[in-house]
Amino acid sequence: MPGMNQDSAAPIPIVFYRTAAGGEPVREWLKGLDEADRRRVGQDLQRVQFRFPIGMPLCRALGEGMWEVRTQLSSNRIARVLFFKHGAELVAVNGFIKKSQATSKEELRLAIGRKKEVESGA
Repeated sequence: MPGMNQDSAAPIPIVFYRTAAGGEPVREWLKGLDEADRRRVGQDLQRVQFRFPIGMPLCRALGEGMWEVRTQLSSNRIARVLFFKHGAELVAVNGFIKKSQATSKEELRLAIGRKKEVESGA
């Protein structure tokens, strides 16, 4: 079926961007969420693993190969995890709580910088 993983039984691995110092900003951000919200984000990431490329309302292309996973959290908050496809993996490069309608240019710029870093092998 178009838009589905070739082998729908096998998820696409999601890996977290790692800084030169070994930190994983997305994992650290996730740990800062309460358990219920962390579980919601995890479930949405898992849906993307099994069904990428997937469209709205769960996932949206942002340009330059960057995508966002959109998760509704408790207290009427919205989380975003920005990622891109790199080889056979999805690389999560940024996570944040959205504060306005549009994804902020600063968050997108940070994610694209991390994407370029991963792609260059730095």
